[in-house]
Amino acid sequence: MLRRLYDWTLSLAAGPRAPHALSAVAFVESSVFPLPPDLLLIPMCVSKRQRAWFYAALCTVASVLGGLLGYLIGAVLFEEVAKPILAFYGYMDKFDQFKQIFEDWGWWFVFIAGLTPFPYKVITIASGVFALNLPVFIAASIVSRGIRFFAVAGLLYLFGPAIRDFIEKRLGLVFTVFVVLLVGGFALIKFL
Repeated sequence: MLRRLYDWTLSLAAGPRAPHALSAVAFVESSVFPLPPDLLLIPMCVSKRQRAWFYAALCTVASVLGGLLGYLIGAVLFEEVAKPILAFYGYMDKFDQFKQIFEDWGWWFVFIAGLTPFPYKVITIASGVFALNLPVFIAASIVSRGIRFFAVAGLLYLFGPAIRDFIEKRLGLVFTVFVVLLVGGFALIKFL
Protein backbone atom coordinates (compact mmCIF):
# COMPACT_ATOMS: atom_id res chain seq x y z
CA MET A 1 0.00 0.00 0.00
CA LEU A 2 2.79 2.44 0.88
CA ARG A 3 4.45 1.74 -2.49
CA ARG A 4 1.21 2.60 -4.33
CA LEU A 5 0.93 5.82 -2.34
CA TYR A 6 4.56 6.63 -3.22
CA ASP A 7 3.98 5.95 -6.94
CA TRP A 8 0.78 8.00 -6.93
CA THR A 9 2.56 10.90 -5.24
CA LEU A 10 5.35 10.81 -7.85
CA SER A 11 2.81 10.76 -10.69
CA LEU A 12 1.42 14.06 -9.42
CA ALA A 13 4.76 15.76 -10.12
CA ALA A 14 4.39 15.21 -13.86
CA GLY A 15 0.90 16.65 -14.19
CA PRO A 16 -0.16 20.18 -15.10
CA ARG A 17 -1.49 20.71 -11.59
CA ALA A 18 1.79 19.74 -9.95
CA PRO A 19 2.10 23.00 -7.94
CA HIS A 20 -1.36 22.37 -6.46
CA ALA A 21 -0.38 18.79 -5.65
CA LEU A 22 2.88 19.98 -4.07
CA SER A 23 0.97 22.43 -1.89
CA ALA A 24 -1.54 19.79 -0.86
CA VAL A 25 1.10 17.16 -0.03
CA ALA A 26 3.25 19.67 1.90
CA PHE A 27 0.17 20.80 3.83
CA VAL A 28 -1.11 17.37 4.86
CA GLU A 29 2.39 15.94 5.47
CA SER A 30 2.78 18.42 8.33
CA SER A 31 -0.15 16.96 10.22
CA VAL A 32 -1.22 13.51 8.94
CA PHE A 33 0.30 12.34 5.60
CA PRO A 34 3.13 9.76 5.79
CA LEU A 35 5.14 10.81 2.70
CA PRO A 36 7.32 13.94 2.54
CA PRO A 37 6.75 16.67 -0.05
CA ASP A 38 10.31 16.13 -1.30
CA LEU A 39 8.84 13.32 -3.43
CA LEU A 40 7.16 16.00 -5.53
CA LEU A 41 9.59 18.86 -4.98
CA ILE A 42 12.61 16.97 -6.36
CA PRO A 43 11.17 15.89 -9.74
CA MET A 44 9.43 19.26 -10.16
CA CYS A 45 12.70 21.15 -9.61
CA VAL A 46 14.55 18.82 -11.97
CA SER A 47 11.98 19.23 -14.74
CA LYS A 48 11.65 23.02 -14.37
CA ARG A 49 14.85 24.29 -12.76
CA GLN A 50 13.94 27.93 -13.35
CA ARG A 51 10.94 27.48 -11.01
CA ALA A 52 12.88 25.73 -8.22
CA TRP A 53 12.74 28.77 -5.90
CA PHE A 54 9.01 29.16 -6.45
CA TYR A 55 8.44 25.49 -5.66
CA ALA A 56 10.54 25.75 -2.49
CA ALA A 57 8.60 28.81 -1.33
CA LEU A 58 5.28 27.14 -2.12
CA CYS A 59 6.32 24.01 -0.27
CA THR A 60 7.49 26.04 2.75
CA VAL A 61 4.28 28.07 3.04
CA ALA A 62 2.02 25.04 2.62
CA SER A 63 4.07 23.02 5.11
CA VAL A 64 3.92 25.75 7.77
CA LEU A 65 0.17 26.12 7.26
CA GLY A 66 -0.19 22.34 7.57
CA GLY A 67 1.90 22.54 10.73
CA LEU A 68 -0.68 24.95 12.12
CA LEU A 69 -3.33 22.31 11.45
CA GLY A 70 -1.19 19.79 13.37
CA TYR A 71 -0.86 22.31 16.20
CA LEU A 72 -4.66 22.72 16.23
CA ILE A 73 -5.17 18.94 16.28
CA GLY A 74 -2.90 18.68 19.33
CA ALA A 75 -4.56 21.60 21.08
CA VAL A 76 -8.15 20.50 20.44
CA LEU A 77 -8.00 16.72 20.78
CA PHE A 78 -5.73 16.51 23.82
CA GLU A 79 -8.42 17.28 26.42
CA GLU A 80 -10.96 14.88 24.92
CA VAL A 81 -8.72 11.97 24.02
CA ALA A 82 -5.21 11.96 25.43
CA LYS A 83 -5.67 13.51 28.87
CA PRO A 84 -8.19 10.92 30.18
CA ILE A 85 -5.93 8.10 28.97
CA LEU A 86 -2.86 9.63 30.64
CA ALA A 87 -4.82 10.14 33.88
CA PHE A 88 -6.19 6.58 33.81
CA TYR A 89 -2.69 5.11 33.54
CA GLY A 90 -1.21 7.55 36.07
CA TYR A 91 1.07 9.28 33.58
CA MET A 92 -0.04 12.87 34.15
CA ASP A 93 3.01 13.59 36.35
CA LYS A 94 5.37 12.37 33.62
CA PHE A 95 3.39 14.33 31.06
CA ASP A 96 3.75 17.48 33.16
CA GLN A 97 7.52 16.91 33.40
CA PHE A 98 7.84 16.48 29.65
CA LYS A 99 5.63 19.53 29.14
CA GLN A 100 8.18 21.63 31.04
CA ILE A 101 11.02 20.27 28.90
CA PHE A 102 9.00 20.98 25.77
CA GLU A 103 8.26 24.53 26.94
CA ASP A 104 11.96 25.14 27.59
CA TRP A 105 13.23 23.53 24.40
CA GLY A 106 10.16 23.67 22.12
CA TRP A 107 11.77 25.90 19.52
CA TRP A 108 14.54 23.33 19.09
CA PHE A 109 12.09 20.43 18.87
CA VAL A 110 10.21 22.17 16.06
CA PHE A 111 13.39 23.34 14.32
CA ILE A 112 15.07 19.93 14.36
CA ALA A 113 11.92 18.08 13.28
CA GLY A 114 11.46 20.58 10.46
CA LEU A 115 14.91 19.78 9.08
CA THR A 116 15.41 16.10 9.71
CA PRO A 117 13.60 12.95 8.63
CA PHE A 118 11.92 12.83 12.05
CA PRO A 119 8.17 13.09 11.37
CA TYR A 120 7.44 16.81 11.55
CA LYS A 121 3.76 16.04 12.14
CA VAL A 122 4.58 14.48 15.53
CA ILE A 123 6.13 17.73 16.72
CA THR A 124 3.40 19.95 15.24
CA ILE A 125 0.77 17.97 17.15
CA ALA A 126 2.92 17.89 20.30
CA SER A 127 3.35 21.66 20.04
CA GLY A 128 -0.42 22.03 20.21
CA VAL A 129 -0.71 19.56 23.06
CA PHE A 130 1.92 21.42 25.10
CA ALA A 131 0.61 24.84 24.03
CA LEU A 132 4.00 25.93 22.70
CA ASN A 133 4.03 29.68 22.17
CA LEU A 134 2.38 30.05 18.75
CA PRO A 135 4.72 32.76 17.35
CA VAL A 136 7.71 30.63 18.44
CA PHE A 137 6.16 27.60 16.74
CA ILE A 138 5.52 29.55 13.53
CA ALA A 139 9.01 31.10 13.48
CA ALA A 140 10.76 27.77 14.06
CA SER A 141 8.60 26.15 11.38
CA ILE A 142 9.29 28.86 8.80
CA VAL A 143 13.04 28.79 9.42
CA SER A 144 13.46 25.01 9.48
CA ARG A 145 11.08 24.15 6.66
CA GLY A 146 12.47 27.01 4.58
CA ILE A 147 16.05 25.80 5.06
CA ARG A 148 15.05 22.26 4.19
CA PHE A 149 13.07 22.98 1.02
CA PHE A 150 15.28 25.79 -0.27
CA ALA A 151 18.39 23.64 0.25
CA VAL A 152 16.85 20.87 -1.85
CA ALA A 153 15.69 23.33 -4.52
CA GLY A 154 19.07 25.09 -4.52
CA LEU A 155 21.03 21.89 -4.99
CA LEU A 156 18.74 20.84 -7.82
CA TYR A 157 18.92 24.28 -9.41
CA LEU A 158 22.72 24.29 -9.32
CA PHE A 159 23.45 20.66 -10.18
CA GLY A 160 20.29 19.46 -11.94
CA PRO A 161 19.39 15.80 -12.37
CA ALA A 162 22.90 14.61 -11.46
CA ILE A 163 22.30 15.37 -7.79
CA ARG A 164 18.77 13.94 -7.67
CA ASP A 165 19.88 10.41 -6.73
CA PHE A 166 22.21 11.74 -4.05
CA ILE A 167 19.44 13.83 -2.49
CA GLU A 168 16.85 11.07 -2.62
CA LYS A 169 19.20 8.54 -1.01
CA ARG A 170 20.98 10.72 1.53
CA LEU A 171 18.70 13.69 2.30
CA GLY A 172 17.91 12.53 5.80
CA LEU A 173 21.56 11.87 6.58
CA VAL A 174 22.70 15.27 5.27
CA PHE A 175 20.13 17.19 7.30
CA THR A 176 20.73 15.08 10.40
CA VAL A 177 24.47 15.81 10.25
CA PHE A 178 23.71 19.50 9.69
CA VAL A 179 21.43 19.63 12.74
CA VAL A 180 23.91 17.76 14.94
CA LEU A 181 26.64 20.21 13.95
CA LEU A 182 24.34 23.19 14.44
CA VAL A 183 23.08 22.11 17.87
CA GLY A 184 26.59 21.03 18.89
CA GLY A 185 27.94 24.42 17.88
CA PHE A 186 25.33 26.26 19.94
CA ALA A 187 25.94 23.96 22.91
CA LEU A 188 29.68 24.52 22.63
CA ILE A 189 29.22 28.29 22.56
CA LYS A 190 26.81 28.19 25.51
CA PHE A 191 29.01 26.05 27.74
CA LEU A 192 32.41 27.59 26.92
